[in-house]
Amino acid sequence: QVQLVESGGGLVQAGGSLRLSCAASGRTFTSYAMGWFRQAPGKERELVSAIHWGGALTYYADSVKGRFAISRDNTKNTVYLQMNSLKPEDTAVYYCAANAGRLVTNEYDYWGQGTQVTVSS
Repeated sequence: QVQLVESGGGLVQAGGSLRLSCAASGRTFTSYAMGWFRQAPGKERELVSAIHWGGALTYYADSVKGRFAISRDNTKNTVYLQMNSLKPEDTAVYYCAANAGRLVTNEYDYWGQGTQVTVSS
């Protein structure tokens, strides 16, 4: 029983930054692991980053380590993805997702509508 809405996407030049937000509704937000996925046309959906329900454990894909940072604010029912040093290969639709199960999996339970991130060279 989770609904997710992403925001914060847009167009940015290589080397720039964006901060994505995911607003969640539902009383069980704090019980879910939260993940950020991305998908470009013709490419597989990729788990970019995830954060445990308790916030103590995080995951980052190797391609974004050192550049992206995930966080959550359970008081505001919001998860964030700070994206720095953006590269053209980061261009994709970014999806927020919630999972009652484990952190590192592509089979999340709930999904947002997605927000477009475009990085120009």
